[in-house]
Amino acid sequence: MITDFTRSDALRSRAAELIPGGAHTYAKGDDQYPVLSPGFIARGEGCHVWDVDGNRYIEYGMGNRAVGLGHAYAPVVDAAARAMRDGANFTRPHRLEAECAQSFLDTVKGAEMVKFCKDGSDATSAAARLARAYTGRDMVACCADHPFFSTDDWFIGTTPMNAGIPEAIRRLTVTFRYGDASSVEALFALYPGRIAAVIMEPSRGDDPPAGYLHEVQRVCRDNGALLILDEMITGFRWHEGGAQTLYGIVPDLSCFGKALGNGFSISALAGRREIMRLGGLDHVDRPRVFLLSTTHGAETHALAAAIATMQVYRDEPVIEHLYRQGRRLREGVTLAARRRGVESHFAAVGRDCCLAFSTLDRAGRPSQAFRTLFLQEIIRRGVLAPSFVVSYTHGDAEIEETVSAVDAALEIYARALEDGVKRHLVGRPSQVVFRAFNGAATAGHKQLAAVR
Repeated sequence: MITDFTRSDALRSRAAELIPGGAHTYAKGDDQYPVLSPGFIARGEGCHVWDVDGNRYIEYGMGNRAVGLGHAYAPVVDAAARAMRDGANFTRPHRLEAECAQSFLDTVKGAEMVKFCKDGSDATSAAARLARAYTGRDMVACCADHPFFSTDDWFIGTTPMNAGIPEAIRRLTVTFRYGDASSVEALFALYPGRIAAVIMEPSRGDDPPAGYLHEVQRVCRDNGALLILDEMITGFRWHEGGAQTLYGIVPDLSCFGKALGNGFSISALAGRREIMRLGGLDHVDRPRVFLLSTTHGAETHALAAAIATMQVYRDEPVIEHLYRQGRRLREGVTLAARRRGVESHFAAVGRDCCLAFSTLDRAGRPSQAFRTLFLQEIIRRGVLAPSFVVSYTHGDAEIEETVSAVDAALEIYARALEDGVKRHLVGRPSQVVFRAFNGAATAGHKQLAAVR
């Protein structure tokens, strides 16, 4: 049973003084995890990570789904290391830029041009800018049922954390519901001639309703707007060519990242040549678009990592493995929930290649407190799982060990349903990222002194 987080706790206090929120990614912050949890990771190998106290875990989620093959995956690391030895950044393009572009376009068949950048926000914001330039319109419609598109104002203005974003900017983004093409159509009726693009993830975790994506595409075309698919999560997980390949749709623009570089910082904006060319040098019929131009957008080791990653996906049954191991995990978790009598309150949800879990309280309501309790108990048993997203290196032994940990954690969950979660949860519950204010409950690990 893991209980010692002494070094993590000391580093938390130091980081909180140096970094707003103590981490550079909100999803990795202390408010997302139990008080009893590893604050900092020291290293990873395959599907395992070690924290700064030396505790070893089977990890799921894998860097916010950025690591599809496994941590320190040798073919990827070796390719990146070779590139680094030749230099990382130059005054002119490096040959790897063209090689990586060709590899990407060979993988994502519907795309005709691609430009690389460093994170998902770079790509989606460039897509929104490009759509506005191409259509001459100023508004963007994004799906309200998908959690994140960009750190930029056009999206953050739609969330409760919209402090610092002018109202005039907020009004330029409107939202619709996933699975309901009529809600998209209604926006075009409400804002005629103003919406440049509809941006959405192809899937909400499970398959879209039959014909839904094609119907949204039809609505966009009928109204002179572009369809942008955000494939940060679905790309290299639903299918190596993205969910667009699986569902047989070719969007106007699409955005990839996360698993593209197996943890290295690289993302991509891809799409139709007619649209993408506006960010280039050859056209004279339209104004130039400042599409993407980042100092580190083509650093060589990230490009080399992406090329190596895509090669592994082409040569090996990565996608099949993700589905198979996810299915094994889901089946094991489902049996454990039934065994503990909590199947109405806890479940693995989503597509087998990208599972999450739902935590409900005694009244059947979504509960952060019960989520935190579950995380606390599986962490104690050597599993770090903000989700159940597997990688190529999750083997049968790791799945079995995880199911065993889940079974034991759900025994505690069942007790908490009977006599109250507060009796079993150490400290405060975790919080959702998108909230307008912090509260006393997010004071975090300062409570540890009292607990111990």
